Amino acid sequence: APAEPPRVFGCVIGVQRGRTVEIFNSFELVLDPVTGTLERAFLEKKLELYKKVFPEFYVLGWYSTGSDVQDTDILIHKALMDINESPVYLLLNPAINHSQKDLPVTIYESELHVIDGGPQLIFVKSNYTIETVEAERISVDHVAHLKPSDGGSAATQLAAHLTGIHSAIKMLNSRVRVIQQYLGAMQKGDIPLDNSLLRQVSSLVRRLPAMESEKFQDDFLT
Repeated sequence: APAEPPRVFGCVIGVQRGRTVEIFNSFELVLDPVTGTLERAFLEKKLELYKKVFPEFYVLGWYSTGSDVQDTDILIHKALMDINESPVYLLLNPAINHSQKDLPVTIYESELHVIDGGPQLIFVKSNYTIETVEAERISVDHVAHLKPSDGGSAATQLAAHLTGIHSAIKMLNSRVRVIQQYLGAMQKGDIPLDNSLLRQVSSLVRRLPAMESEKFQDDFLT
């Protein structure tokens, strides 16, 4: 049997409203290879950096990869309970299963049960929904509609298409920079004022709002 791939671990962050949690982002965690415990200093440093960028986000729980919950997972779960008293655990199975239509993601909550006369934390599956933002929907829809031609794969076509767009944007960017440098030099008095060229630049700038269409926004987001 093939060896199990190494597991990865991280924190999930987002917003909590009552019993509802919304996961928006994540960052990696480091486990001490000897003790199997979280490197707390690394976690706190990462958390400090994320709070500067996303002050409204809180640690909602953690994530890991694998086909099933491991015995040691509850120890990591408990280690985060001083940050969030009821963290969630997101488990992602990276193995490819072509017959599976749902995402290979399971979210667990912990519940305190009395087992063999003593209290014990156990993982319980939790229901969840996945929401997408407009840019993600447009991107997925765009890729889904690509048709292979001349024997080329959809991925090859997409790569060629995006490379062409990237080259065009680079060219546009360099030309805008030339205009910007020229206007800057004229403003400083390094070069004489040329009303004819200024009229051309003004005319070009006035044409730009014509690109503010729904199709342009869709293509830009994609």
